[in-house]
Amino acid sequence: MNIKLSLLCLVYFFKVSNGARLLGIFAMPGNSHYILAERLMKGYAAAGHHVTMISPYPTKNVPKNASWEDIVLDGLDDAYREKLKEVNLYEDSTRSNWNKIVSYQELMMHWVNTTLYHPKVRALLTPENKFDVVIMEQFLNDAHKYFAHYFQCHLIVLSSMGPVVWVNNIAGNPVPPSYVESFLSGGTFSANKFWDRFVNFFDYIIGNLVEYFYLKPLHNDLIQKAFPGAPSVEELNERIALILLSSHTSLLEAVPLVPNMVEIGGYFIDPPKKLPKDIQQFLDNAPEGVIYFSMGSNVNSKDMPMEKRQMLFDVFSKIKQKVLWKFEDENATGIPDNVLIKSWMPQQDVLAHPNVKLFITHGGFLSTTETIYHGVPVLAIPVFGDQFINANKAVRYGYGLMLSYHDNQNFNEDTLTRLLQELLTNPIYQENAKRRSRIFHDRPIKPMANAVYWLEHILRHDGAEHLKVVGRKLSFYEYLMLDVVGVILVGIMLILFVGKRICNKMFVHVKPLKQHKFKSG
Repeated sequence: MNIKLSLLCLVYFFKVSNGARLLGIFAMPGNSHYILAERLMKGYAAAGHHVTMISPYPTKNVPKNASWEDIVLDGLDDAYREKLKEVNLYEDSTRSNWNKIVSYQELMMHWVNTTLYHPKVRALLTPENKFDVVIMEQFLNDAHKYFAHYFQCHLIVLSSMGPVVWVNNIAGNPVPPSYVESFLSGGTFSANKFWDRFVNFFDYIIGNLVEYFYLKPLHNDLIQKAFPGAPSVEELNERIALILLSSHTSLLEAVPLVPNMVEIGGYFIDPPKKLPKDIQQFLDNAPEGVIYFSMGSNVNSKDMPMEKRQMLFDVFSKIKQKVLWKFEDENATGIPDNVLIKSWMPQQDVLAHPNVKLFITHGGFLSTTETIYHGVPVLAIPVFGDQFINANKAVRYGYGLMLSYHDNQNFNEDTLTRLLQELLTNPIYQENAKRRSRIFHDRPIKPMANAVYWLEHILRHDGAEHLKVVGRKLSFYEYLMLDVVGVILVGIMLILFVGKRICNKMFVHVKPLKQHKFKSG
């Protein structure tokens, strides 16, 4: 027995001692962002790597025998929750996309600055601390890339929204606006429609201009104030060895991806676990099936205006299915008999239950990924951000319908009843959801295993320069060949100008000759 234990300890020691030292910087508060960060770093820790994680939250259930250190940014989540109380996201969703981007950037400025100046983070910046890779989410937080420069190590960025403009540019990924949809489109883009391509083109141009002339200077200024003499964002981007995308072609359209952009969509999903007893019984004793309803972690159902909330209660009370609703106030009154409300739900485990026939969701990317994973149709009620894109894609791919929260003309009892009836009785939605689920699961390697493989690939090959395309180093005008087009246009104009001058001179000489012949005749 002692020999076996000694061997196990020896194997563990060998595994850990050979692991890379990873620094995860995930300062953005919010449950959905943290889930992606925590699951990724736990996966790396389980693979034998040393993990130091900077985030607003302490880590729970660290993998057994893992080498793990938390650096918790105290107070960041409290400030975030206070900000959410000030903003009613049900009303905030009426603002334009550009207004929202400016607001998000202001919030991110606060979170980025908090990280750069936090005493616990500053204490980390000593010659004694060494890291092989810095890993961070790429979302309006370029200043955090400085840490890869400080530790002179490789950088991996995670995109929680897939291949969007702020990761495509740093990788030099081709994004033809003729068919690659802008994240500002709301998911309604059609490459066959001229007007959609016209608007998509200008969204692409404007997005790049905002990045180059607003976001990059902003973060360069942040870096210089925090660390005078530090490299620019453009220089720091050269340290990026790998871009992990929380996406998959079962969720989004197929688009070009350069070799160092790797899709690992769904890596955060765990196998189903045992449900709490009351939820298990509620789901088991539902011969007509169950509708699961959740508006996510940022948009609380309890904050919905009373008249709209009551409308939902009225509709649910008249259907034969049961409703399991993530509702943050368990003391709410007027709940129909067929509705069970809970302030928290183990969503992945609920969706895995065979009696769940429909998911009413806000359309967040994590919820969308989970519903595709389990093959459950959706009724999407998007409120803000990328939720509109995900909702429209559910409609486009045929596994769901959308009910616009701010369409007061249609957000009513009759429309909701009609949509529920359609989704629960027409088998096409479940068939399409199951088909998408089969595509999702049909991969040569599990998503987390894929993330581990590519991390270790860049470690084995010292940053894997062979995966990077030269296009990432080109300027905006070089990438679009505007300099070449300009030279061609100048050349054409020069040829036309010279040709015109020659023709004019020939005409001047020919005219007197004709007049002379006429007089001689």
